[in-house]
Amino acid sequence: MKKEKFHIEYIFDKVSRRSLWNHLTTALGLSAWFADEVIINDNLYTFKWSKEAQEATVIDSKPENFIRYRWVDEEDENAYFEFIIHTIELTGSTALEITDFSEPGEKKDSINLWDSQVEDLKRTLGI
Repeated sequence: MKKEKFHIEYIFDKVSRRSLWNHLTTALGLSAWFADEVIINDNLYTFKWSKEAQEATVIDSKPENFIRYRWVDEEDENAYFEFIIHTIELTGSTALEITDFSEPGEKKDSINLWDSQVEDLKRTLGI
């Protein structure tokens, strides 16, 4: 079944792009908010949560701008999840845009999960 693409954006006041980037791309940063444990081997990221593990590969990135991951076991060949960092020119705030895909009818649950995880991310960044 084809998944539905969605975008959500979060505003981060007083956070550096480098610090945010490190939380989106390093094992230490990702394990602080995204998963319980993260192991990185080249472009293969293993994310572990209590009794579950999932692997994702980095399919594209530009340092301190964006990184795109694809779950190894993803059946929809067009699906991925991506973090884009940009600056809001009017305020100078840093924004994190997340692109993800969900099953039809599960978009709201997926967004709620991202909302919860980004709250954890903000806490780890001291926001």
